[in-house]
Amino acid sequence: MRVEYQISADYKESYAVLHITQMTQTMAELISMLENEETDSLTLIAARDKKSYFIKPEEISLVRTEGREIVCYDKLKNRFVLDKPLYEWEQILDARFVRISKSALVNIRQIHHVEASFNGTMEIVMKNEIKDYISRNYRKRFKERLGLR
Repeated sequence: MRVEYQISADYKESYAVLHITQMTQTMAELISMLENEETDSLTLIAARDKKSYFIKPEEISLVRTEGREIVCYDKLKNRFVLDKPLYEWEQILDARFVRISKSALVNIRQIHHVEASFNGTMEIVMKNEIKDYISRNYRKRFKERLGLR
């Protein structure tokens, strides 16, 4: 099999395009490994009950501002305090996270459903039942990321 690759600091994120004649077990494993490569190397350190926890991004449902704290919620609805501003987390977290308002990011793989509201916002409900709102300013970008109209 022929393999080509390019390395450049100009890329915003790494990506792969595979041209294959058929899906084999090896190709499926390779695809799975590539999809998980970015998140495998990233672990967040978050605080709860005066203890530090190591959390993988795929375990996080929501990152948002609550008062003067930046917090995240995991799949089990556990609340953790983070040490960086929200805009830094937006840059650190991978492509499966999308901003829904000035104060929140969500993991698109953890969304249960979205409901339209009367005032132009949309309510988002995560699989762990945490709710937030997609503001009008971020609605278009959110829909584009999910392939919605």
